[in-house]
Order: sequence, then C-alpha cells, then structure tokens
Amino acid sequence: MKLDNDDDDVALFDAEEDSASRKNKIKHPVASFFHLFFRVTAILVYLLCGSVGGSFIACLVTIILLLSCDFWTVKNITGRLMVGLRWWNQVDDDGKSHWVFESRKASGTQSSAPRSSNSESRIFWLGLIICPIIWIIFAFFTLVSFKIKWLAVVILGVVLQGANLYGYVRCKVGARTNLKNMATNYFGRQFLKQAFTKQEES
Repeated sequence: MKLDNDDDDVALFDAEEDSASRKNKIKHPVASFFHLFFRVTAILVYLLCGSVGGSFIACLVTIILLLSCDFWTVKNITGRLMVGLRWWNQVDDDGKSHWVFESRKASGTQSSAPRSSNSESRIFWLGLIICPIIWIIFAFFTLVSFKIKWLAVVILGVVLQGANLYGYVRCKVGARTNLKNMATNYFGRQFLKQAFTKQEES
C-alpha cells in the first residue's frame, strides 16, 4: 500500500511540473517569430542603410513594406494568438466609425482557446514596447543630425508601431477605461498621499 501511495504522490508532483512547464512553453512559435521578425528587420535595414549607404529609394520601400507587414501581422494575428487580445475599427449603419478593443477572458475550465503562456506574453509585450521606443530615438537623432529625408520613414515607424502599442494597451486595460482618467486618478492619489503625510508630520 505504501508503494501505491508513493506512486500517486510522484504522479501528482509530475502533473504540477507539467502544468508549470506548459505555462512557460511557447505554444505558437511561428507567430512568436514573425511578431519580432518584421519589426526587428525594419530597424536593422534602417541602421544599415543609414550607416553603410545604398539606394535611398530601395531602402525606403523595403522599410515601408516591413513596417506594413509588421502592423498587419501584429494587429491581426500575433496579438490574438499570443496574448488573446485584438482591436479593430468598424463602421456602423449610420456611417460612424467605432474602435473596438477586446480581450479574451480567462476561465477556470479548459476551452478551445487556451490561455497564452508566460513566455509568449513576455515576447509579445517586450517587442511591442521596445521597438516604438527605438523608432522615437531614431526620430530624435534624425532631427538632430538634419537627415530630413529619413524623417518620413521614422515617423511612419513611430505611427504604425505606436498605433499597435496603443491599441493593445487599451485592450489590456479595458475598452471602457480612459487612459487620461487613469493618469489623472494616479496623480490625484499621489497628491492626496503627500498631503496626508505632511499633515501627519506637522
């Protein structure tokens, strides 16, 4: 009987390890690859064209194509697969444009749409946040160095990748939550906290 109990304990322990490994396992390797491929390649092409040189038109077209492919891929595929988020624009019968932000709700039971792993979530958000910051840095150095011909490309990179970042942050925070109100509430709480601490000190 003791042997049977030991076997049960080992099986339970192995099940917990398997559950932890599934959370860290990359479930969509192709989506994870292309989530970073287009945006990283666009940055590398920009750096190579700016330092090594070459045909400006060829570099311009290549970067624009990479940024466009990245925008479409991240907006329509990788966000839905890797973190369960999506956003889009729709026009109603009256001709009014509406932005829709959705997030997949986690449920306790298993479903056909499993939750994303921790590794995929980290890859998604790091790629989504870091790359627009890099394009903003490029924009700053473009203005400082007076490379005006590259300004349109850099602005396009900031706009397209910034739009995806904004859309997915809205999905993560919630479609009904206004980011401006969140910032106002945060600073309001900080102000009240400082006011109370000053009163306690006095």
